[in-house]
Amino acid sequence: MSEDRYKAGMKVRRAVLGDAHVDRAEARKTEFDADFQRFITEGAWGSVWTRPGLSRPTRSLLTLVILASLGHWEEFVMHIRAARNTGATRDEIKEALFHVAVYAGVPAANRAYGLAKGVYQELDAEGGTEQ
Repeated sequence: MSEDRYKAGMKVRRAVLGDAHVDRAEARKTEFDADFQRFITEGAWGSVWTRPGLSRPTRSLLTLVILASLGHWEEFVMHIRAARNTGATRDEIKEALFHVAVYAGVPAANRAYGLAKGVYQELDAEGGTEQ
């Protein structure tokens, strides 16, 4: 079962984050963190993101709101980029970040808006797809 969960998790991880991102992460993996990387792939991607109860855009929005609320900015930026692959739109993300302001604080939301705006500017300059 664990191998099935790993394979399912890797499939979703690649679909959400993109092959290039996952390939870079896999290339940086060492003996020290290999077990942890497997845990993330099985747990987050293979056990949670594969569940049928929520759509991928909803999971994406929830992930962004939680990461912003906790101040996990590197992961937040990664998931803003990944939203291109999940179907969460810029307008939906903008609205979700209002919830961060109310429930986690204006400073967290302010930082999230600034980071998201920067990512969108980069994506637009690269010719990234509009969400």
